[in-house]
Amino acid sequence: MTHDSYDVPDLDPIPALGSVVEQGRGSLPFALIHGEALVTCAAWALGDAGVTPADLGTEWPGLVESGEPFVLHDSLCPMVPASFIAACVADAVERDVVVVGVRPVTDTVKSVSGDRVGETIDRTALVSVASPIVLPPSVVAALDRLPTLDFAALVAALRELFPVELVAAPPSGRRVASEDDVRLLEALTAR
Repeated sequence: MTHDSYDVPDLDPIPALGSVVEQGRGSLPFALIHGEALVTCAAWALGDAGVTPADLGTEWPGLVESGEPFVLHDSLCPMVPASFIAACVADAVERDVVVVGVRPVTDTVKSVSGDRVGETIDRTALVSVASPIVLPPSVVAALDRLPTLDFAALVAALRELFPVELVAAPPSGRRVASEDDVRLLEALTAR
């Protein structure tokens, strides 16, 4: 299920712990956008959303003991608005579901069978995982650890065990995959 994105600038933040994920993403998290590293911009957004930083090396029982939701923010989605992150945290807690920021798929997608390229797949029902992924306290307590830091694989694993709500992230929340994508996002988010 996907619903429209939020923009709730006056939302009082709900206490949450969170981490910016840069592992497994090569050197791109350290590329510059608006003169700052992508990972720095992502960390600022998390902080501005009222999320307390927690190192990914933190022992999972400590996260469970906090009784707070846990937010994963992808360093390759550096310009996700803090208001969107805060709204996702609020939704995850209120509805007791995993909340995932997603963007529509805009590339042409083809089916493949063996070594043959087949028909074009209707992309209107497809989304790509962006950021954040918010685990409500009940999900944090039910897990022993995160199964992966690959966001798409993590969402797939979580969907097998828990209710997951997909929320349309704003255009500024798009994921970058190259320096060219960073330049495009920089132009999109110029003030």
